[in-house]
Amino acid sequence: MSTRDTGICIIGAGGIVKAAHLPAYRLAGFAVKGILDLDRQKAEDLAMQFNIPHVYESVQSMVADQNDSVIYDCALPASETAAVLQQLPDKATVLIQKPLGERIEEARGLLELAHAKRLNAGVNFQLRFAPGVLEAKRMIKEGMIGALTDLEVYVNVHTPWNLWSFLFGKPRMEINYHSVHYIDLVRSFLGNPDTVYAKTFRHPDAPELASVKSTIIMDYGDLLRATIHTNHHHDFGYKHQEASIKIEGTKGAIKMSLGALINYPEGVPDTFEYVLVENGKCADWRSKHIGGTWFPHAFIGTMQQMINVKEGLVNKPENSIDDAFETMKCVEAAYISSQQGGVAPVLL
Repeated sequence: MSTRDTGICIIGAGGIVKAAHLPAYRLAGFAVKGILDLDRQKAEDLAMQFNIPHVYESVQSMVADQNDSVIYDCALPASETAAVLQQLPDKATVLIQKPLGERIEEARGLLELAHAKRLNAGVNFQLRFAPGVLEAKRMIKEGMIGALTDLEVYVNVHTPWNLWSFLFGKPRMEINYHSVHYIDLVRSFLGNPDTVYAKTFRHPDAPELASVKSTIIMDYGDLLRATIHTNHHHDFGYKHQEASIKIEGTKGAIKMSLGALINYPEGVPDTFEYVLVENGKCADWRSKHIGGTWFPHAFIGTMQQMINVKEGLVNKPENSIDDAFETMKCVEAAYISSQQGGVAPVLL
């Protein structure tokens, strides 16, 4: 919760702002001071729905109306982000929408721009702040499941990509716009991997999308497995849909579900289970109620980090643009690995 007069100005009034940013900020009690969008009616509609006092015509008019306590929430496509950052004051605090660019060159350009303007910039990789993830990190920090040996993200769902038609025709899709969350999540637990192996796949029923499935291995040596498996085209009802994060250690394990992804957009409730080795024996799995979900509650965490910076509580947000660039390097490595392919047995 903000303890000072920090306010938020949102640049962009798209679906994610309506479904996640603004509901999260309302839950947390964050003050949203203004909003703008090229489609002014969209901004007007959200301002009315969420009691936002000002709708601006341009970035310039928004900036001119602010004092030093503002945080800019730049909820725009990567291709539009640089132009907006250029218009923000030097040393401004800004939360940038993921991904940080479509390719590593674009990500590096945004990083260099943020450094040149001395921006306090963060990126909205919010899954690391989901309530279940935070609980898992607490348990791991307290040593409850011992040394980590396995981290697996498994997603087998049917995603209605028609809701995001701007993705049609993009040369890179699934890893850039979905698995990037899991790559960032793994990094938030384990740090940067030594190498990345990956293959991303298309589907004949989705010719307009560059990919809808991916398998990614993040290499942390031979004592720790970290894998990401996503299939967004399981179009066979939701009985066997699954979206989960499983973490194993030497003394126990944790498994949580990401219910928002199952039977989308209706979703199902999240679950959180864990098991501990006690007196040399494995106890039964236990369920634990975790308040909140990925959407919208995790979006509180990314903005709270920016508020902490603005109010001088920390020097750099956990989701800093520098840390996000490390995630984008892993994304680029995954695409390079997918393109280069594996070893052909016929050649051996």
